[in-house]
Amino acid sequence: MIMTSSLSFQPVLERIAEEIEHTPGRGRPADYIPALAARDPRSFGMAVAELDGTVYGVGEWREPFSAQSVTKVFTLALDLAREGDELWEHVGREPSGNPFNSLVQLEYESGIPRNPFINAGALVVTDRLQTRTGDAAGTLLEFLRDESGNPEVDFDAEVAASEAAHGDRNAALAHFMASYGNIDNAVPLLLDQYFRQCSIRASCADLALATAFLARHGVRADGSRLLSRSQAKQVNAVMLTCGTYDAAGDFAYRVGLPGKSGVGGGIVAVVPGRCTLCVWSPGLDDRGNSVAGVAALDRFTTLTGLSVF
Repeated sequence: MIMTSSLSFQPVLERIAEEIEHTPGRGRPADYIPALAARDPRSFGMAVAELDGTVYGVGEWREPFSAQSVTKVFTLALDLAREGDELWEHVGREPSGNPFNSLVQLEYESGIPRNPFINAGALVVTDRLQTRTGDAAGTLLEFLRDESGNPEVDFDAEVAASEAAHGDRNAALAHFMASYGNIDNAVPLLLDQYFRQCSIRASCADLALATAFLARHGVRADGSRLLSRSQAKQVNAVMLTCGTYDAAGDFAYRVGLPGKSGVGGGIVAVVPGRCTLCVWSPGLDDRGNSVAGVAALDRFTTLTGLSVF
């Protein structure tokens, strides 16, 4: 089925939700973050946002959830808009092939993270945004509220505290990079900003709308330009190759869209020039991606024919 009209989005979403409901094996929530461990792995929501702000959804698409690493897309865009290509001197653009919190690769590569979406890379980007704004997490929150049109998008203090209490690996990554001169701010300040960033609660509708600037080639909801067309292309490209941890190749094969996942169970995806999507289901596979979320996006591109390939 090739979709020819936006009116077809809602029936497609409803069909996907029905199929997902009858799919066995939904993975497990992120039990290493206690505040996320209690989420029902069978929860499911999905939203599609068109370029004009029209949103379609099914399931729990207006239920706020912990965005976690999905926020790394927005932090990357906000810093890239401020410093341009200088950012890429401090973080790479290549798939890691290792777990998202790996220390091993950093030592081989002298404290330069492989890409902005593994934890080490996201710490570098947050650090650089902190230097330029004085409040990286607050800048991110303001952006998400503006783009989603929802002033209730907010930090989750319980999740941030839970991550801080179990954040030794992230602290080790930050200290290790600081030893190579690749971190500007004090590590405790950086970690506080990073954990707050990851704790943001937003719904599928909120995140689909907030991601739409990438489908509009860098243009925000109010018509102002955040990124150049070339920079928007860069962010989408890194999402495609690095956005789903060490399963990016499989995601590209199955879904065929730039995407970014988080261990809260959310995934955002971009159809450049057409629409953006966000799907949420807390049950994860062993690489940290939502089982139902990947399946739903796979079905979306199959049913609609919308893909970058």
